[in-house]
This record gives sequence, C-alpha cells and structure tokens, in this order.
Amino acid sequence: MGLWRKVSMRTLAVVKQKACRVHALYDARMSSPRPRNATGDSFFAWDGDTLIVNILGKPAASKDAIGKPKGPQLKVSVTAAPQNGKATDHMVRFLAPLFGVAVADITVVFGQENVNKQLRIRAPKKLPAVFTATAPPP
Repeated sequence: MGLWRKVSMRTLAVVKQKACRVHALYDARMSSPRPRNATGDSFFAWDGDTLIVNILGKPAASKDAIGKPKGPQLKVSVTAAPQNGKATDHMVRFLAPLFGVAVADITVVFGQENVNKQLRIRAPKKLPAVFTATAPPP
C-alpha cells in the first residue's frame, strides 16, 4: 500500500507540473493582441494587390447578385444549391468576370461549405460598385 501511494503521489505531481506549463503557454498566447480578422471592421481589405473579401453567401437564390454590405461581410446570392460546396464554386465563377479575373485567381480561404466565407482575389482588374465607395488599392 505504501509503494502504491508513493507512485500515485509522484504521478499527481507530474500531472500538476504539466498542467502549470499548459496554463503558462495559454496565458502567453492570450496576452498578446490577436487580430479579429484580415479585414478588420470592413467587409474587404487589401493585401498588396490581392483583395480580401468576407462574404455572407445565400445559396439557392432566385438570381445571382452582389448585395449590400452587412457588417463585416458582403452579401452575395447565387442560384446554385448548397450541396458539397457547389454554391461556393458557382459564386466564384459568378464573381470572376465582375472583378475582371480568371476563376483561378480567386481563392476560397475558408467557408467552402458554409455561408460565411473569405475570398482572396489576386490583382482584380475592376471592382463592382459596392467597392468604389472606398479608396482604391495602394
């Protein structure tokens, strides 16, 4: 019984020590300021010549259309059904000519199968009207 108790006490000490290290790592990560997202409070931002756009998608809509900004996202409606990312693929094909780029120049950062998405559009040649209210790229 005495030996078992010593082993248990050592195990407990090791577990406590590891827990302290984990908490220290967590505290270090959380104390540094983290950016909310790449676009801040706007629905878009520039990263060099790449346009980053946060999108609130609406699949299975009556028509393909770019809507108005809603907080930090731009509403985009597409007619494709939300099945296995097909609506997102359709959205990218719909947006490419509006920005004057090839489909391959648009990357889905996240949200392939979600209504909340972020797209990176490499070197857009033109901008839809909703983007012209702000300054052009640097």
